[in-house]
This record gives sequence, structure tokens and C-alpha cells, in this order.
Amino acid sequence: MKERSVFTSKLGFVLAAAGSAVGLGNIWRFPYLAAQYGGGSFLLVYIILAVTFGFTLMIAEIGLGRKTKQSAIGAYKKLNKKYGFEGVLTAAVPIIIFPYYAVITGWVLKYTVAFIMGDNIAASKDGYFGAFITETWEPLFWFMFCMVLVLLVITAGVVKGIEKISKILMPVLVLLMILVAVFVCTAPGAMSGVKYYLVPNFEHFSAKTLLAAVGQLFYSLSLAMGIMITYGSYMKDEDSLEGSVRQIEFFDTLIAVLAGLMIIPSVFAFSGGDEAVLSSGPSLMFVTLPKAFASMHGGRWIGIAFFVMVFLAAMTSAISLMEAVTSIFMDKFHISRLRAAGITGAYSVVLGGIASLGYGPLANFKVLGMQALDLMDFVSNSVLMPVVAIVTCFFVGYVIKPEAIIEEVEKNGETFKGKKMFVFIIKYVAPWFILAVFISSVAQALGFFKL
Repeated sequence: MKERSVFTSKLGFVLAAAGSAVGLGNIWRFPYLAAQYGGGSFLLVYIILAVTFGFTLMIAEIGLGRKTKQSAIGAYKKLNKKYGFEGVLTAAVPIIIFPYYAVITGWVLKYTVAFIMGDNIAASKDGYFGAFITETWEPLFWFMFCMVLVLLVITAGVVKGIEKISKILMPVLVLLMILVAVFVCTAPGAMSGVKYYLVPNFEHFSAKTLLAAVGQLFYSLSLAMGIMITYGSYMKDEDSLEGSVRQIEFFDTLIAVLAGLMIIPSVFAFSGGDEAVLSSGPSLMFVTLPKAFASMHGGRWIGIAFFVMVFLAAMTSAISLMEAVTSIFMDKFHISRLRAAGITGAYSVVLGGIASLGYGPLANFKVLGMQALDLMDFVSNSVLMPVVAIVTCFFVGYVIKPEAIIEEVEKNGETFKGKKMFVFIIKYVAPWFILAVFISSVAQALGFFKL
């Protein structure tokens, strides 16, 4: 086996990990959850949880990766053979998520090209999105196109592929987001949306707000997916682990906040302050926002910038998901990166194809009342991710003990400033929070109640 690849610099690691964390979870899911749970109150709760709860879980996962120099499939087993099953559970998450995430990335690219080609008015019409995803060949084409792009980056390797592309895409992404946010916030009627988003209103605060914010952390920070363990295994021993995690969190939270500033004020102005439109969920990006852009002066250009930005964010996350799976196959079967990437691509084409066709020719094929993509999302996000996170907390808190991660953080003489908080949360707080998220997400998916 070759010596394990490493990121050449701390900046390369931080931008790659931040690129993984910054995806559709930040730009699409975060704004509509913030809108649904009172804007500023959700934002405040999320930021508090990110710097405590999210920080703790990210330190644990990156620490496990750097300590073992293994991807998720081998990291747990290397530290305790009885917990090899946790590596299998963790590996299953990106294996399931990547194919359907590539499908959604294809949807984003379709809208990006539509706006560039001047079809923005057509894209804003009722029925445009539904007509597109129920077709057979066009969604498959965009899915396959995105698959090829991601595969090219992964086969190039950690340094020449992931690190290099992250150093280019992340600064461009942040710049585009700032420009779009400034344009949107200065549009007529947008300031009421800015106020709604940034000023906490605790009349809207409830236990559901807290659960939704905790659940969002997993999407936003790429936790319990094996990604941070994989990227941690590529991290240099001499780089500051705690400092890197703080910087990743800063990037991730900045993107989430900017996403809210782009989406909520624009939809607020378009809808005349109708909060029901803001909380329209998945249709917000592909149905409501194109309508909002169509109503703006210069809306086509702001729409182009927006969908280019969303596509870049989706690509950085898709790259990290495919890398996590490729690394798992490399470590498990001791094969080359090219062969592992080929296996990942092959199975992803099959599962992604089924997910893509699930709204068209395979629309009548349902399990638990869910189409293929929704079922894959439910199994990975609502079931496996909370289970993986709970077992990880138990593993770090009571099996290898927090001292194992603390030792990894402080191995170069660095003082772990968040040590006490880390120990307390990983042992006594995080498992119960995650259990509550698990119960609520499964109950919600099965129709017992709606968050």
C-alpha cells in the first residue's frame, strides 16, 4: 500500500472540509428551517449549538481520523475491534447518500444552465420543476454529467484533485454569496425579511426549534457521514486540530447565514411577507425562488449567480461524499484509487439512476409510501446518521474515553481550550440530544407529527 495522502497545508484541509460542510444543507435546508421556526430565534439557537455541540462532534470525528489514519470503515476497529460494526454503519451513510445527492446536484445544474441560456422566465412557471423531474432522459443526463465531473476530481487524488479544486471553488463561492446577499438585501421590500431573519423572536421558540437546529447540524457540518473521519485521516499531525475545526465552523456558519440573507429577504419581498411561502420546504429553491427572481429587476443575472453558487456548493459536498466512499473501498479492499473510484461510480450510476427515475417511470414503485430518492434520504439521514452519532458519542465518551481525542488534539503541545466542554458534551449532552432527533425524525417521516 502507498503511504496515505495528506493535505499539503492547513488551509487546504480547512477549505476542503469546509467545502464538504457547505452544501445544499446550508443553502437550501437552513433558510427554510430558519424561516419556519421564527428566523432570528432559530439562527441564534443554531449558532450556539454549532460552537458547542457541533464543535464537539467534529473534534471527535476528525480526531478519530487523524489518530488512526483510516477512513470510517477502519477507524473504529483500529481503536477497538469490538466496534468494527460502527465503521460499517458509518460507511453505509455516504454510500447511500452520494448517488441521490448527485441526482439533486444535476437538478441544480439544469436550473443553472436554464438561467444562463435565458430560460429563466420559463423556469419560474408553475409545473416547470415537476415536468422536469418526471421526465426520463433529461434528469439522467444532468445526473451523469455531474457524476463525471466529480469522478474526475476524485481520480486526480487528495492534493491535485480535492485540495486544488477546494482552493478555487470556496473563495468563488463566498464572493458570489456576498454579492447576491447584498443585491437581495437592498431590493425593495427586502429589509422586512432581513429583520425577520436576524432579530430573534422567542414567541416562535419551542422544543421543535431546538430539535430542528440539532438536526440541521448534521447536514451543515457533514457529521456522522464518515467524511470528517476521512478528511481527518489526510490531515497533517503538526496542524492545529482545534484551530482547524473552529475555522471550518466559521466558514460553514458564514455560508448558512449568507444563504438566509439571500433567500429569506428575496422571498419575503416577493410574497409580501407571507411566512407560509418561506417555509415551503424543498420547493423553495426550485419553484419559489425562480418566481422571486423573475419579479426582480435584473433577476436573470441574480438567478445565474445564485444557481452557479448553489451548484459550486453542491459539487464540493458531492466530491467529499464520493471521496469518503472511495477511501472506504481503498482501505477495505486494499485497491488503487482509480479502481475504488470506478467501483464507486459504477454502483452510484445504478442507485442514482433508480433515484432519478423514481419521479418518472418508477413513480409507482414505493416503499413505506416513499419514492426511491425519499426512501434513500430517510434511511441515511433519519435512521443511520443519528444511530452513527449516538454510537460515536458512546465510543469516544466511554470506550476509548475522551482522553484519547484530547491526546490527539494536544499531541504537538497545543492546549485544548475547549477540553472541559468537549468532555461534558460528548458524555452527557450529545447522546440525549441525538436520541431526541432520531425519535422525532423517524416519527415525522412515518407521519406521526410534522416538525
